[in-house]
Amino acid sequence: MAQALRVTLAGLGTVGGGVIRVLDANRELIERRAGRPIEVVAVSARDRSKDRGVDLSRFAWVDDTAALAEAEADVVVELIGGADGPALTLARRALSAGRHVVTANKAMLAHHGLELAGAAEASGAALKFEAAVAGGIPVIKGLREGAAANAIARVYGILNGTCNFILSKMEAEGRDFADVLAEAQALGYAEADPSFDIDGVDAAHKLSILASLAFGTAPAFAQVAASGIRHLLAADIAEAAALGYRVRLVGVAEADGAGLFQRVHAHLVRFDHPLAHVTGATNAVVAEGNFVGRLLFQGAGAGEGPTASAVVADLIDIARGEFGPPFAMPAAALTEAAAAPSGERRGRAYLRFAVADRVGVLAEIAAAMRDAGVSIESLIQRGALADGSVLVAIVTHEGPERCVAAALERLRGSQSLHGEPMWMHLLD
Repeated sequence: MAQALRVTLAGLGTVGGGVIRVLDANRELIERRAGRPIEVVAVSARDRSKDRGVDLSRFAWVDDTAALAEAEADVVVELIGGADGPALTLARRALSAGRHVVTANKAMLAHHGLELAGAAEASGAALKFEAAVAGGIPVIKGLREGAAANAIARVYGILNGTCNFILSKMEAEGRDFADVLAEAQALGYAEADPSFDIDGVDAAHKLSILASLAFGTAPAFAQVAASGIRHLLAADIAEAAALGYRVRLVGVAEADGAGLFQRVHAHLVRFDHPLAHVTGATNAVVAEGNFVGRLLFQGAGAGEGPTASAVVADLIDIARGEFGPPFAMPAAALTEAAAAPSGERRGRAYLRFAVADRVGVLAEIAAAMRDAGVSIESLIQRGALADGSVLVAIVTHEGPERCVAAALERLRGSQSLHGEPMWMHLLD
């Protein structure tokens, strides 16, 4: 029998424990598929005494996580998390030592992916990260290998399960954001500090990785325009439904002559679009290739089982000797794309205002739209909100985004408006 693939594991949280459970439960199947056994030989975590529901006594314990890079092993699995700190130190040392690295760390890859890819290529090691985007969905492999013959025009999707769970609940039950967020936290779908999820940062990390794979560009997280769902109202969900749409937090990336466009933003998605039917904590990614057409990847985007499954799938590839450039082409071939401006992008928009209930307010908003060159398709005024203000919703005709931005700027500081307007794009 071929020599076992020896693995060290940094981080024994939900996913780390899950990796051990997957390897134990499917040991015989994994060995047959990998062509040799896969064995964890050492582990490291912050708390040695914590009960993680798996037998750790069979593994060597390493207190200094960074020392796993020098352990007698073939692969380092990094499940610590964080863009910098111990995770980055471990990845750098492991790759420099010629150790393969498997990680689920989207933040580290979004910020340091180009550097780590170069280090992997220089040492002949693998850098694999299927679990970093969309949990158990094989979207990284799908883009890097399955769609390798295609020029990708656009990649977009629902990349954060927490936000999608919240939006689905608001949609199904008519509840407001803060109420559903509290439930998501109680159920473990949202962190105690949910900012990375609900403000779009987590989805932006993932989008920058997908964009690199799709377009052959260096990961450019700093260029992602990210906003989330923090200011969404139940009334927005209801208005979207009345118009034939559902609200989803969607990350969109496109590359053309103007540069690389990357944005995470709440969208109105038509009922007949596949993303409108993605509910709960599910993720979905759409890639549009010039020969393969539209590809839809959908499934569990987080959680112990799906994410651990993706980590082990990467280990099987390494055991087989199946790996190439981390971002589908050599690091030196990845271009540094300029950020594409959004002003000339054309589309339709949903704009929501909470306004004072008095004469002249609608005329003020309409005048700002007219003066900025925004054509209004429909304008809807509803009854009073909880704070006594009135909801006004506008859907625009197709036009450049700079005009909508100019209209909102004209209304900035208006005494008629209560709070910030909500701007969502329509994904038709």
